[in-house]
Amino acid sequence: MTCPHDDEPTRSRPAPPVRIVHLGLGAFSRSHTAWYTSRADDAAQWGIAAYTGRSAGLADALTAQDGVYSLVTRSAAGDRQEVVESIVRAHPGDDMASLLADLSAPATVIVTLTITEAGYRTGADGLPDDLDPLVVADRRLLARVAEGDVDAARGMRTALGRLVAGLDARRRAGAGPLAVVSCDNLPDNGGHLSRAVFGLAASVPETARWCADQVSFVSCSVDRITPRVEPAELARLTARYGDAAPVVAEDFSDWVISGEFPAGRPAWETAGARFTVDLEPWEARKLWLLNGAHTILACLGPLRGHDLVSEAISDEVCRDAVEHFWDDAQRSLPGGLGLPAYRHALLERFANPRIAHPLAQIALDTATKVRLRIVPVAERERAAGRPASGAAGALAAWLASDGAIRATATGLARVSASLAEDDEFVAEVTRAIGRAAAPSR
Repeated sequence: MTCPHDDEPTRSRPAPPVRIVHLGLGAFSRSHTAWYTSRADDAAQWGIAAYTGRSAGLADALTAQDGVYSLVTRSAAGDRQEVVESIVRAHPGDDMASLLADLSAPATVIVTLTITEAGYRTGADGLPDDLDPLVVADRRLLARVAEGDVDAARGMRTALGRLVAGLDARRRAGAGPLAVVSCDNLPDNGGHLSRAVFGLAASVPETARWCADQVSFVSCSVDRITPRVEPAELARLTARYGDAAPVVAEDFSDWVISGEFPAGRPAWETAGARFTVDLEPWEARKLWLLNGAHTILACLGPLRGHDLVSEAISDEVCRDAVEHFWDDAQRSLPGGLGLPAYRHALLERFANPRIAHPLAQIALDTATKVRLRIVPVAERERAAGRPASGAAGALAAWLASDGAIRATATGLARVSASLAEDDEFVAEVTRAIGRAAAPSR
């Protein structure tokens, strides 16, 4: 930064001690988990060492700012800047020397992850995908670690391989228990993470046994629309705030957490987080209604000439497809979740023209998202003997948007064997494809 700004992000108090390690540093983690940590009543006790997925650029930008950055919440009333101070250090994801040191430090008691659905590199059974070359390579390195070649851990390439290597280092250091928290959009994300970690840790059996006794896997539902900041917007915000790593997000945020923290945690509830013993309904509400709608819009919107969520939700055809799917989803959700109000709020959030959320960003790895966000609703509706026409429309939008898929049943088989074998449902989806592929007027 070349010139001072009155609102340039700087620390207002000494940096807190590092007690949390975060894997998958990006815009969402900074608008959500880091933000909640910064706002907790005991924020002065909880600092974060954060690791990017691949790029060193964000780590470099944050390091130049002492880890501090601006969160710009954007509403109809205008922009509001808030300085977030919970990140103490930022590292590129491949800085294994630092990661191993952080994960084996006794002061570290929590690991959080936002590595995206695809970042888990798991198969349909939830176990590590042993057809993935990077998973295979990490298994070989972990086997070398188990044989005593601890330096092999520095070559890990996948996020979960790096985590397992760090847990092995922690066991060797005798650093004590910790909680591992998945903040990704996966059903039973803590359970999914646990299965994947133990699947990889089978290559280091002593560490697998240690994890069973010392590591808790926490699930949570996260909710805050945080679009990627495009280059032109980044330049404008940098000029305005003197910040090379700002984040833009909506006003709304929600975090529901379930699980044990054996060595303590921040008082996140003082920042608005909720703790529950039954996460599944809240998780499904968010995954099906918000994320499911995003996937529908990302598939159908471009077919109708739209680039942004706010444009697509203003299109009656797109909005009807979303609400029809929501009708299906709501039948599989219990009472007490405030669904009518949540649906109404989602429409308002999607329509916010000041949040430029590109559909192309949401469309990445669509097949995985469809399997997690749309298919469970369709399967429940069909199991209950209902037509699942809203879910059929959502799947049709996906198939119509993927020009490589020529046959409905073949496409459905990529995400659900039972739906692909359901002739009535296949016919419903086929009819809906014709409507979804119709040119916009």
